[in-house]
Amino acid sequence: MNPMNEVQISKATVSIGVGEAGEKLSRAITLLEQMFDQTPVKTFSKVTNPEFGIRKRQPIACKLTLRGEKADKAIEMVLEGINKNIKPTQFDAQGNLSFGIKEHIDIPGMKYNPDIGIFGMNVSVTFEKPGYRIAKRRIQQKKVPAKHRISKEETMKYMEDNFNVNYVTE
Repeated sequence: MNPMNEVQISKATVSIGVGEAGEKLSRAITLLEQMFDQTPVKTFSKVTNPEFGIRKRQPIACKLTLRGEKADKAIEMVLEGINKNIKPTQFDAQGNLSFGIKEHIDIPGMKYNPDIGIFGMNVSVTFEKPGYRIAKRRIQQKKVPAKHRISKEETMKYMEDNFNVNYVTE
């Protein structure tokens, strides 16, 4: 197979949305630091929503971007929490994968800590092929050709081969 056509993981993004600033957000940040040994960043609200008590530019969530070997380990760990069951609808047309975990204690090795509590999290995995840099570089930036883009089927095959994922239909 052509090495330029091999699908690889670009990054994995893990986020926890708590909806409010303060103690709850700091506990979510502590949880992500403990799980992935990396400092997360806070994300801020874009609009004011008085129904939820959210003001514009108020910190309401935290996220973490993992790349390389850390991303592979994190994906493997998080997939164990959902028994490696993924729905085909969780892949988008560009071949990216997004799924959620209701409680972080479902992940093997994670124990309940009363100081932190229980949080759910969203995981987004972005895939790419070698050569995707042409869309990101500053000089002579170009679009990725249609025949070089990743399809949903290619990503599903990659996940099945490398992470032994089961596809469920519900």
